[in-house]
Amino acid sequence: MSMNSVNVAIAWCLAWGHERQPQFDITVLQQMREALNQNNTKEVPEAVKAIVQQVEEFQSIKDDDDFPQTLDELKEKYSNLWNQTTKIGLVYGGATKVKNYVFESAKIQEIRGASGLLDRINQIDLKAFFNDDYQPEYNPNLYKAQCIDIRTWLNENFHEDFKLSEVLIPELIIYSTGGNILAFCPAAYVHDLADAIEKRYTHETLTANSCAVGDTFRLLEIRFGLLKENIEDTPWLEWYHKNYQKPIIQAYFGYPKDEKERLEVFTIRKSFNEITTKLAVLFNKRRSGNDIPGRKTTRRYPPMLETHPYLVRDGEENRSAILQVDKLARETYFSEPSVRKYLFGDRAKDGDPKEPQWYLDSQLQWRRGIVESWVNRFNEFLDENPTYKTKYYAGVKPRDVKTAQTLTHVSNASKGFLGYIYADGNNMGGYIQKIRRPEKHKEFSRDIDLATRYAVYQALAENLHPHILKHLNDEESELENGDLIHPFEIITIGGDDIFIVVPANKTLEISQMIAERFEEILLDKIKLVEIQPQIKEEKRISGNYKLKFDKPFKPNEIHRYQPSKAAPSECKLSTSIGVLITAFNTPIYYAEDLIEQLLKTAKDRAKKLKKVGYHGGTIDFITLKSVTMIASTVKDFRAEALTVNTSPTLKLYAAPYTIHELGGLIKSIAALKKAKFPKSQLYQIRSLLERGKHTAILNYRYFRVRLKQGKSELKNDFEKAWCTPKNENNGGNLAPWMYDDGSLEDDKSGYPLFETIWRDMIDIYEFVEEVENEVSENLPAEVES
Repeated sequence: MSMNSVNVAIAWCLAWGHERQPQFDITVLQQMREALNQNNTKEVPEAVKAIVQQVEEFQSIKDDDDFPQTLDELKEKYSNLWNQTTKIGLVYGGATKVKNYVFESAKIQEIRGASGLLDRINQIDLKAFFNDDYQPEYNPNLYKAQCIDIRTWLNENFHEDFKLSEVLIPELIIYSTGGNILAFCPAAYVHDLADAIEKRYTHETLTANSCAVGDTFRLLEIRFGLLKENIEDTPWLEWYHKNYQKPIIQAYFGYPKDEKERLEVFTIRKSFNEITTKLAVLFNKRRSGNDIPGRKTTRRYPPMLETHPYLVRDGEENRSAILQVDKLARETYFSEPSVRKYLFGDRAKDGDPKEPQWYLDSQLQWRRGIVESWVNRFNEFLDENPTYKTKYYAGVKPRDVKTAQTLTHVSNASKGFLGYIYADGNNMGGYIQKIRRPEKHKEFSRDIDLATRYAVYQALAENLHPHILKHLNDEESELENGDLIHPFEIITIGGDDIFIVVPANKTLEISQMIAERFEEILLDKIKLVEIQPQIKEEKRISGNYKLKFDKPFKPNEIHRYQPSKAAPSECKLSTSIGVLITAFNTPIYYAEDLIEQLLKTAKDRAKKLKKVGYHGGTIDFITLKSVTMIASTVKDFRAEALTVNTSPTLKLYAAPYTIHELGGLIKSIAALKKAKFPKSQLYQIRSLLERGKHTAILNYRYFRVRLKQGKSELKNDFEKAWCTPKNENNGGNLAPWMYDDGSLEDDKSGYPLFETIWRDMIDIYEFVEEVENEVSENLPAEVES
């Protein structure tokens, strides 16, 4: 019987045993691993055949049909596994308080470096612990030497009884994405591995927070959840049926309606899901500073860096400076944590592992290693997909295009304005709670990582082109006017999180496409790789994320824009996005705070819409022309400045939007542009909104009938599309208002009300470009010809 990687990992842990010394010679374990990975073309060593047979029995357990109704049935069905006593270690850990570390500095280079350094630790360093060397397709040996150095460090710090790298194999990793790692390991080395994860983060970053915990479990527990030491004492289905109405039991298992649902929630909880929940509890306990039973070390907090009132500070993090550099664009003082961020974010020699001479002269011993930028990964995607490559480069030679070094360069493609896009997945927690096997956890993590990255790559390739820098006045930059750049900045893509910066004039289109493609990729509607798909199995979606519809689709309860043309959401998972459009000189820490609030309101909208059968994405945005525009929170600003408390209440905005609605908003702006609606009148109608519903309606209709062209487009793409009454028999026209009866709200106070997209349209009017001018403005003259 062939084994997947998870069962190879389980066999390795069982064969190692519960002591620090393996119960068989290490060469026997290696031969067993090789045989299991060769699909039985090689013989499993005789000494471990009994263990392999146990794992084969474990692997044969199905999900639903074989769930035992009683403990006696469990014992009878799996007597070999019932008596198995060797435990298997499981470790969970990763970075914590990530935003505090990444956005500690206001400089984009250090923000980029901080995010990249955490990403490197999670994606490369921790995997190297398990002898799983990162191998980019365009250069498989790029990280080989670096991974050897990482294992050397690991073995120098963790070598009691056995070098830790010799204890670990690649198959032990369940996932290592999104800043976290979940992995099996031999039981005796659980705490060693957890300590190594924490120490690696501190060793490389000095100041980033991290936490890792581990515990040991019996083989049956990996499939049937936590069991008592004496398995017969474990509460099982009969106990649950008697006690399911008790509040403490409901808090743990949920609120089933009938016996069928009780069986379902019990079987979902009593699975690998219950083990990961226990680790999450331990993780939060250790992160809060509490001791973990059996763990010798206390949590490795970042070091307190010595300071003094008369010492020079680094200027960003207010730590004592250890380095003064006058060979950059301006004289700079670095503390040790800040110089590491700067070096990792340096793109002067993209991908070059050698540090600049001024750093080598400092005698500091830390080395940044290879810096593989997101632009390199984006280009790798383009090489795999020639259609996207042709569309993105549009005749420009890829070697002529440079990486943007500052946000000023990105904003140069949109008259000095940027779009911050911050995305996070919806329904992830609920989906994960129903995953019952470790191999499904592995597949899910891989699928989400693929969908997130490729959704971003496709959106960038579809909507952007290399940009020629113009009117640049940046003394700190090595780039000059006339240089071609990639007009985007990827700060992070990890797990289901996205944080990118793009030109303001393409922000909404990119946001919409990211949300759409994320779902389409998970539904396997889009091929991720165009060339050689037969050898790209690792880039194919493995799970089934299609929704099963048990209720009729009612688009009128979900979408405000042309409900009849909206398709039902098909994917179990989606993404919500916060978007901030602002000037390039807006402090990034301020932008990050606002965009996080926008993401939260978008997710709140998604939760409300889920009640009426919508599982798709939502997007909230706001546009700033100056930093001081919002002095409080977005929620307070909208409540105080954009809500008129008359009877009925008037909302002068309509955000957040569904994906379908955002597409309609962009189309409505295009209708305004085509109608050549005078700008002065656009702003006048906006100013009259707060004077009352009837005043705004009269003024809108007055200006609309005076238009010389575009009346039909405006009527179809704005009035009929957005502003038709809820009652289909009502022939009236509410434009520019929409009616909201508050059906999605738990709190009905203030409802019904009227809202409008007019202010939102005016705010982004200048950031929606006409398609026909998009390419020619950004490409060299020789390409146009």
